Amino acid sequence: MSVAPIDWSREWLAPWRVAGESPALAAERTSIVEALRDAAPPGAPRFVAHDELPAGEAYEAFIHRTGTVPTRDNLHDFFNGLVWLKFPRAKRRLNQLQASEIARAGIGATRGPLRDALTLFDENGAVLDAPPALWQALAARDWQRLFVTDRALWQQSRLLVFGHALMEKLVFPRKQATAHVLFAPGPDPSIASDDADIAAALDAAHLAAKPFVPLPVLGVPAWWADNANFCFYDDADVFRRADPLSRKTTHTGSHCSAA
Repeated sequence: MSVAPIDWSREWLAPWRVAGESPALAAERTSIVEALRDAAPPGAPRFVAHDELPAGEAYEAFIHRTGTVPTRDNLHDFFNGLVWLKFPRAKRRLNQLQASEIARAGIGATRGPLRDALTLFDENGAVLDAPPALWQALAARDWQRLFVTDRALWQQSRLLVFGHALMEKLVFPRKQATAHVLFAPGPDPSIASDDADIAAALDAAHLAAKPFVPLPVLGVPAWWADNANFCFYDDADVFRRADPLSRKTTHTGSHCSAA
């Protein structure tokens, strides 16, 4: 499987370069499973071929039972493996909560609110460490304030793309790519982008309330050249504002001007 399209210089993948570049090169010569195995430090979970997952056993339950991660030879599972390597405590916490819910409720037609939230963060999540003004604008879906009025505050911020499915999508970036940013429990919503802090934010009761807010990642200043022109944010299909009465989203209105 080729992982050659990965551009580690992209802002959203730059934090993953140290962990990911060597395994990506190794995967070109062997396979993703072997490359991840070779990159894994002592104590990391063991990566195995996906066909070792027994028929009828839930993926998350198998990982919890065996300490091994079934892995296919594709970009999606390559990025999943990188998250396991870089954030093992956070991934183990996600897996522990998933396995506990499966043991409690079994596998049914729906996952339930906690497993839905765990899956959403695992696949599409991000964490943000930012000044309060940016958090307030993000929570309000006030894109004008978030990306234009308070644009300079992004220099004091750090957004980490955590979800492996989102990383896969961003190999071929499209304007619609949207992360689900996790609010930390407690009064301060920021989460520092290290393993211990992310793991600590994964509280079952907090997650069951789905404490996420959508963030179109290509709107982040310096992440995409086109957003230097503020017309970028006038796309009603991407940047929509929350309506507090209907809980739907509405277009913010034009703020088109040159940067």
